[in-house]
Amino acid sequence: MLHKTRGIVFRFTRYGESSIIVNIFTELFGLQSYIVNGVRSNSSKSKMALFQPLTLLDLVIYHRENANILRIKEVRCAFPYTSLPRDVKKSSIALFLNEILNKSVKEQSHSQEVFSFVFNSLSTLDLLTEHYENFHLVFLVKLSRFLGFGVNHPKEILGGAFDAGEEESILHQLISSDYQHRISINSQQRRNMLDLLVRFYAIHVDHFGEIKSVQVLREVLS
Repeated sequence: MLHKTRGIVFRFTRYGESSIIVNIFTELFGLQSYIVNGVRSNSSKSKMALFQPLTLLDLVIYHRENANILRIKEVRCAFPYTSLPRDVKKSSIALFLNEILNKSVKEQSHSQEVFSFVFNSLSTLDLLTEHYENFHLVFLVKLSRFLGFGVNHPKEILGGAFDAGEEESILHQLISSDYQHRISINSQQRRNMLDLLVRFYAIHVDHFGEIKSVQVLREVLS
């Protein structure tokens, strides 16, 4: 049955000589896998841009319950990024967010709420012109609420590892901030907050594993 839905590309893998299997987080059906034939052929390579990680899409898809791999009838970009692919800091943040999403967004329950949050967050990141160096930290705090282990107090993240003080004060700001709010912290404090939040996710998300893009993010935002 045909359905119109928005989607966010999470990842793709090559399939055969010219096709891909693309994992897309859809607004209507949560995380789904689609086969796209011929997209890697010389005549269709321009279409591969639509299936790069975190591309925001408008889709017409064939959907069948319990099907492992589905097909896409129509696809177009829903929100063309302008600054995100060209800004090194933003693209590094996006790389990190993509890895977090691939590891933590696994269920279809509450998919529309999670989808709207992620879609709006990515478009906001692209549009921001300043004070986005802490975007990933605020994103992690906000996303945790949609995943069922949201933070109400810094001590839930600190876990007794630190005495109340500098870290708790910064976390208070992150918990209450939106993306446009400026939080004055230095590079070392930003790294500490990132380590704390990644550890917090590792505790709550099954099979979370290592986040490989953390090191890149530390270097770019230092």
